[in-house]
Amino acid sequence: MYDVTVVGARCAGAPLGMLLARQGFSVLLVDRSTFPSDIMSTHYLHPWGLAYLRRWGVLDQVLASGCPPIRNTAVDFGFTRMTVPVVPGGEVSEALCPRRTVLDHILAQAAVAAGAELREGFSVQGLIVEDGAVTGIRGRDRSGGVVEERSRIVIGADGRRSFVARTVKPDVYDVRPSFTSGYYSYYRDLPLGDTAEIYVREGQVALLFPTNDGLTCAGLEFRHDGFEEFRKDIEGNFLLAMDSISPELGQRVRAAQRVERFDGEAEIENVFRKPFGPGWALVGDAGYLKDPITGTGMSDAWRDVDFLATALTEGLGGKRDLMEALAWYEEQRNAAAKPLYEHTVTLASLPAPQLAAQAMMAARQAS
Repeated sequence: MYDVTVVGARCAGAPLGMLLARQGFSVLLVDRSTFPSDIMSTHYLHPWGLAYLRRWGVLDQVLASGCPPIRNTAVDFGFTRMTVPVVPGGEVSEALCPRRTVLDHILAQAAVAAGAELREGFSVQGLIVEDGAVTGIRGRDRSGGVVEERSRIVIGADGRRSFVARTVKPDVYDVRPSFTSGYYSYYRDLPLGDTAEIYVREGQVALLFPTNDGLTCAGLEFRHDGFEEFRKDIEGNFLLAMDSISPELGQRVRAAQRVERFDGEAEIENVFRKPFGPGWALVGDAGYLKDPITGTGMSDAWRDVDFLATALTEGLGGKRDLMEALAWYEEQRNAAAKPLYEHTVTLASLPAPQLAAQAMMAARQAS
């Protein structure tokens, strides 16, 4: 019998397990993957998100991985180009774009060091429900054996296609249309220095970020009604899009060496899910999902992890009724997420560059 079972041990689940284990709770972390391993991601970490890693004592390990700091962002709107410094967040003044093979492994090991039990290669196949409340999980371990584990609460931190969310069927609200599709890959010999590059055009956006091992992550978002045609020749259409956005950008990408396959998504939801119920809670993309165009997914997740860890510490520790504490978590998450959600949805519609520039500058001034 555990206090908490966390399904998903990546960027949301691992730090939640770490924080709860540090408070003395017994925590079981399970993930169908083994670490280190990759997963589709926007990668970008804003300074305000990295401030959580600093407070939790794991930022130094991410910096030591060799991930280059991002100090500036060059934004090209076609009619003008500007380079602006990254907005600091707390004591952190630089952004990062680490590979998930690096970041997730660091976070998972930090959870283990805090006292959480981590089971990799564990496939959750069902939730145990008794008297209307979730009381545990059922799944297969790495050897293929059927395992049941019980806990006081089960947390779904298992991403946008969350098994936990699909099973408990939470209410959804503030749902917005899905606007974009996207692809990205990694390139060698596409240097950026300490500057990320964003190219904004009506109907498409190109993004370039420096990452580990001297590589650059190059991505493209475009309106999702063009996805089926785009996927017929992913690399060819990716390069043609870069050419159309900027001939100079197209030349740079064509001259670079792509070192990994393309990864992408057909349609990206914009939705809030009710993040708790009897015996369960959701965090990260499992509970709140939006277009990746603002690169805030992981930073959002850490903010929400911080709220949820506080709620669970109080609720499981007897300082507060658990359901009351989880209702507080939902209120805090929604209040913090709403302004950025609105900004993201505006940009995800891929408006004319003039309108996108106005929205981006207004958001920067507000921060």
